Amino acid sequence: MSGKWDDLAPRVIAGAVMVVVGVAAIRAGGIWFQMLAVFVTAVMVWELASMIKREGDSAMLLAAITASVLSGLLAQEADWALLLLFLPPVVGTAMMPRERVTFFLFALGIMAAGWGLVTFRAEYGGTWLFWLVIVVVVTDVAGYFAGRMIGGPKFWPKVSPKKTWSGTVAGWIGAACVGALFLTFTNAGRDLIWISAVLAFASQMGDIAESALKRRMGVKDSSALIPGHGGLFDRFDGLLGAAIFLLLVAMVVDVPEVRI
Repeated sequence: MSGKWDDLAPRVIAGAVMVVVGVAAIRAGGIWFQMLAVFVTAVMVWELASMIKREGDSAMLLAAITASVLSGLLAQEADWALLLLFLPPVVGTAMMPRERVTFFLFALGIMAAGWGLVTFRAEYGGTWLFWLVIVVVVTDVAGYFAGRMIGGPKFWPKVSPKKTWSGTVAGWIGAACVGALFLTFTNAGRDLIWISAVLAFASQMGDIAESALKRRMGVKDSSALIPGHGGLFDRFDGLLGAAIFLLLVAMVVDVPEVRI
């Protein structure tokens, strides 16, 4: 097998495991999905702190704070509870010896995404979450194969040397196809097709943002949590970008419940 496909097997295995776990948690909903969101969010904050500070104790403390705060936030229904989203980023910022603004912005994004995913599952059902996850996965897979097979000009070589325009556009097309597929068995409008493409772009920007962070910190992976394949931040960066985009959309427009 050609060297450019060397990372295919670990990507497929890691992706398959996470998809199975994610689908099961989304399907179950309730406390099961909440626990997964809390765990993943806490781990990503730990990875973020570790990349910046390179010391384990403070990073683990921040992970514990994140898990506690997010668990408490998900148990609250009052609007004021949303202020708790700022607690781990603020505490962590005070602990960081450098890159404090970087930590604050990324940590707040991670917290908001974790809370947003659980909120969407609770308020709009699992179908939206399945759509979100499938769009992110298809965007990544289509981009991977198109980038390797077609190649061509780089999308943003200074930040993400491997990402090509062919892979980027293939991700948009793949996501639009997912949107079209969901039209066949839901009551979503045709706008879902182009919204899926925009969601794919948000997912790609999440991936690029994390790539820029790693280059800035001088690290290859966010952690070694997944043997030979980096950390959760490396695997969920696209989902973070997509979740934050969906959260922003929900703040300005009414999101209809999509029924199967």
